[in-house]
Amino acid sequence: MKSIVNLLILLPARIALYFSWAGPLIMRVVVGYTFMLAGWGKLNNLALVTENFAGWGIPFPNILTPFVAGVEFLGGIMLIFGLFTRIPAAMLAIVMVVAIRAAKWDEVDSVQTLLGFEEATYFAAFMWLAIAGPGAASLDRALVNASGSPKLQPETHNPVTSAKG
Repeated sequence: MKSIVNLLILLPARIALYFSWAGPLIMRVVVGYTFMLAGWGKLNNLALVTENFAGWGIPFPNILTPFVAGVEFLGGIMLIFGLFTRIPAAMLAIVMVVAIRAAKWDEVDSVQTLLGFEEATYFAAFMWLAIAGPGAASLDRALVNASGSPKLQPETHNPVTSAKG
């Protein structure tokens, strides 16, 4: 049993430690770029998007449409660079919840349908970034290092990454 654990759990975990910077970077760039473009598209078609927001029953569409478009555009840029990452990630997660509720809720007939929406996938990605943070390859990390602030440490012990092999 110990050799199976070492081979199939601990060895891949040790290898993954060398690439821990890559997961958050890839996620930030992919969803950041996607939402930067989506926000830019909304900003350049505010009248049509405002009409859509009104049709979906979103309150104050004249105010919320440019706000959401700005959150998507600027939040996407911030995610790409890993700048103040947790804030735009949390805001975009909320945007995804509202998008599902406003535009897709009538289509939900099961958990499978709900989880099949791309907005649900984006919600999961944004929540992961809001909780886990931007990773080492980010402006957030550079700002923390440059400021001399103490680094945040996880509060829990991770037996996989600290196990002796």
